Amino acid sequence: MAASRASGAGLHDSKPCPAPRTDARPATSPAVKRASSRYRETGWLDWHIAIMPSMTTLTTSTIRTDVCIVGNGAIAKTTALGFAQAGHSVTLLEPPARPGKTVDAPTASAAQRPWDVRVYALNHTAHDLLTSLKVWGALDLARVAAVDAMDVHGDGEDGGNLGFDAFGARVGTLAWIVEDQNLNEALDAALKFAHNVQRIEGRACELDCSDRGASVRLEDGRRLESELLVGADGRESWVRGQCDIGVDYRMYHQRAIVTNFSCDKPHHGVAHQWFTCSDGIVALLPLPGNRVSLVWSAPETLADTLMEESLGELAIRLGEYADDLLGTLRPLQPEAVAAVPLVLIKPHAMVAPHVALVGDAAHAVHPLAGHGMNLGFGDVVDLLATVREREERRAIGDERVLARYARKRKEDVVLMQLATDGLERLFGANLEPLRVVRNIGLNLLDRMPAVKRRLMAHAMGKSSI
Repeated sequence: MAASRASGAGLHDSKPCPAPRTDARPATSPAVKRASSRYRETGWLDWHIAIMPSMTTLTTSTIRTDVCIVGNGAIAKTTALGFAQAGHSVTLLEPPARPGKTVDAPTASAAQRPWDVRVYALNHTAHDLLTSLKVWGALDLARVAAVDAMDVHGDGEDGGNLGFDAFGARVGTLAWIVEDQNLNEALDAALKFAHNVQRIEGRACELDCSDRGASVRLEDGRRLESELLVGADGRESWVRGQCDIGVDYRMYHQRAIVTNFSCDKPHHGVAHQWFTCSDGIVALLPLPGNRVSLVWSAPETLADTLMEESLGELAIRLGEYADDLLGTLRPLQPEAVAAVPLVLIKPHAMVAPHVALVGDAAHAVHPLAGHGMNLGFGDVVDLLATVREREERRAIGDERVLARYARKRKEDVVLMQLATDGLERLFGANLEPLRVVRNIGLNLLDRMPAVKRRLMAHAMGKSSI
């Protein structure tokens, strides 16, 4: 069967979008309805029944809320839920639906639904946040896999080895592998019950910030006004550009090839990662049952080859690394694969007057550590906490409040940027002396439990373990 293929270059459609729909809420797919049922059972409605939305429509074309969030991904939706739960009125500005996009047809059961090629390794920070918002329980947990251990393999026949496990970290599990579709369906279900959140479809064309707050003008003439504007619109952030926030940008000349396979042997909840030097970084993440998700950060030339080959041929390539551990790999049906360009983006600021950036709009890192999404959830946690802990006299978009948020996030973000970029440079250098040193380093680190616990604590979003 031919594989469905997508390129990261197509994630942003530069063609003009049609005028947005007049209704504020998108159509509900059968999958979201199932998530809504799970969400309703969590009791999330308890807190917001007493909250009356403080949304003010100044004119037929102007909507004013406490917070306006630009973006339609998981980080944007989580930010909207977080502020809604805190009692703030929220506008969530999403791009217009693409022409011809239809609602998914219902499937016989969730077990028969194709596996999403885009997955996230969510740490404890993300898990705790989603649990507090009553979103975790709305996930289809039968499609969530716990990561109980991780094995990192160096390059070459005598490559080093570094292992982490939940027992050594003194936790029940290191992380959870969650599909993008599963996560967004649970968030969409939650937003259906957040009556102080308005979901607006439209394309922004102008941003003005003044003492009164932020004002976003849409192409159809509507205005969205708020005390705080949150840019959660990805690594090519429109909000960041409107605020004239510069960025340091590094192309890795790699693409992440993502797809899913079945495996003959059980994976036992172990995530595997191989630093191969010339062929990039290969990661196989556990999925429920005898299934694994591939994230291969491959040099561009190799990535082109991998995308031209069949998934059966790709499985044979992976056998060099995985056969002994997982047995024969076979593409999951229906076959699907995607390729996403990899870059490092370091904005010069995370805030501007009445504006805060979160997620990839605030930082984009190499996926070798699997923590790009976790950094975004960390942004949401710290932004909500900073706003909650502000002095009563200060508004949520106050310059000093946002400056505190930026300071609070600086250490985590810089450490992750240095770690991922440094490891990519170290293991990407095809020099024999460096190869020997890095493999020795992996073996030495594996024999230092105290250091490993500190690394695991940071990766899981905990201060200590």
